[in-house]
Amino acid sequence: MDKTSPSLRLDAIDIFRAVTMFMMIFVNDLWTLEGVPWWLEHSKGKDDAMGVSDVVFPGFLFIVGLSIPFAIAHRQTKGDGNGIILFHIAERTFALLLMGIFLVNLESALNPGMVISKHVWSLLMVFAFFLIWNVYPKSSDLKYTSLKIVGYIILAGLAVIYKGGDPENPSGMGTHWYGILGLIGWSYLICAIIYLFAGDNLVGIIAGWLFLILFNLADFANMLSFLDPIRKYVWIVGSGSMPAFTMGGVTASVIYRLYSRKNAVGYGYLLILAVLGLICFFYGLGTRPFWGISKIRATPAWVGICSGISFFAFAFLFWLVDLQKIKSWANVLKPAGTSTLTCYLVPYVWYAVITLLGISLPMYFRTGVIGLVKSMCFSFLVIIVTGFINRIGIKLKI
Repeated sequence: MDKTSPSLRLDAIDIFRAVTMFMMIFVNDLWTLEGVPWWLEHSKGKDDAMGVSDVVFPGFLFIVGLSIPFAIAHRQTKGDGNGIILFHIAERTFALLLMGIFLVNLESALNPGMVISKHVWSLLMVFAFFLIWNVYPKSSDLKYTSLKIVGYIILAGLAVIYKGGDPENPSGMGTHWYGILGLIGWSYLICAIIYLFAGDNLVGIIAGWLFLILFNLADFANMLSFLDPIRKYVWIVGSGSMPAFTMGGVTASVIYRLYSRKNAVGYGYLLILAVLGLICFFYGLGTRPFWGISKIRATPAWVGICSGISFFAFAFLFWLVDLQKIKSWANVLKPAGTSTLTCYLVPYVWYAVITLLGISLPMYFRTGVIGLVKSMCFSFLVIIVTGFINRIGIKLKI
């Protein structure tokens, strides 16, 4: 890899992440409402449909991919070799998988079946996450290492006392589907390794992206049965769909890095993003008549259409933020773009606390349009709280 290549992140990436995180908190809060329009919610697995909620996570995975080339290139410019970078990739993946597994098990935890309340279990879990992955001052002081150890001990204790599933036949903790954070972890692992060894070789990057798309398509198309021997031994999250979104983001960033070496990046890059978006969109529309569009089933149409939307959204933000320099509007969302993991976990604390205290809004504020406004305000509040706790020295980083 050319170590002189651009390694500074585009402002559009952080703002794209912040907007997507705002939307993720918003759609994750819809469960508290009544009378939510169908087009905002997740569509059912059997339906040939897609709601706004089905687009948010693919967009976030795309952003993960956008960040990978810049993050790895930055480490390489500091002199880190492939071994150190692989260790860092594995470390981040482990953290995301561990948190994802705990969060997934929280969903099926038996409130009366454990020695402590499900909601106390949830608060202790988040507390442990912060002890382990908080950004501590750079110091050799053993107290910070001790705090991390205490965090792991808490998680181990929570795993031991956990009971979930059927009240008549409770079970212990299991991996299940790894959760949102776990899916991000697996997708990050696959795509970061592809980029680490392919570098800014656009042919290699596109080949990796197409392989993941074909791997997903092979789950539905008999004509790709030649991939069955590989599929038998290779497991890829969501039949390739999740890392395919991430690899789309990697492709967009690699094109930027290559383009910026020869040209002043501008409307030419914008056109490339738009073309890629159209290709993905038409791929999705072309495959929809065969298998429908469904997030639950991870159909090719869902992969194509959501990838297209992600390319279009990034193209718009690149034009607005990096070309037109119109970015002050996003200042209120900044904590969601720079402290995303912290922002994602804050709602878990809120939901546990209000449940333990028996607090709930009147149904009037949780119904229809007023309810949607309430969830939007909640999303803003979470971001504001994230910014506040960042300022007092609490911020997760993996």
